[in-house]
Amino acid sequence: MPLSFFDLKNISERDMEILNPTSAEKMLAVGASLRLATGSRVIDFGCGYGEALALWGEHYGIGGVGIDIRPLACERATRKMAERGLAQRIQIVCSPGADYAYPPHSFDAAACIGASFIWGSFLEALAALKNAVRPGGRVAIGEVYWLSADVPQEYRQSQPEFFMEKELLDMVRKAGYDLENIVRSSYEDWDRYQSGNWAGFIRWLEENPGHPDRRQVIENLRSSQDEYLQYEHRYLGWGIFILAPYQE
Repeated sequence: MPLSFFDLKNISERDMEILNPTSAEKMLAVGASLRLATGSRVIDFGCGYGEALALWGEHYGIGGVGIDIRPLACERATRKMAERGLAQRIQIVCSPGADYAYPPHSFDAAACIGASFIWGSFLEALAALKNAVRPGGRVAIGEVYWLSADVPQEYRQSQPEFFMEKELLDMVRKAGYDLENIVRSSYEDWDRYQSGNWAGFIRWLEENPGHPDRRQVIENLRSSQDEYLQYEHRYLGWGIFILAPYQE
């Protein structure tokens, strides 16, 4: 049976902590924009290895919950919280994000950093995050976007879920929010993120010379590099959008 999308992520992200094209410094800036403080309750959908929650717990004193679908990610995130003295405040739940049940409007902030696909679309993700926060609560959502309209047709058609930033802004307003801040990725952030994934693939290949899934891993490594250097580096941006309740 071929490796699944999540199997490949477990391989490529093996040596990474932040699983998006951003940095610890920028995640702390996101926390400041969310107005996190001691005792703030945060829910992070698609929390990965829990690095954002750990940073916010250490620097802002938050508590809360992170949800991820991958058992390996949940194990690493749970271990991280214990190692960094945060296990009493931050819980990690292994579940599809859309299935996780919680009291509506029970968090001070909600985050979904690069995982809006949990609900199927950016607009549906905004609705879910809005349902999680109390009145006046903030939302952080990380999303890719087209840098310009001048995208080769064959690539644009292969990525129908991507939008221009103004289209994302229109959806933000439709969902009942104003855009309060953007924390953008730099070219260096993109290079570091993509290179981290490639290094994970290459280490796995070095360690598994006779593995039956070796060819699939090689193909994913090389197709990722081809797509990034031919298209993504030129045509895609990525940012974390911090959203405040809509002002009439």
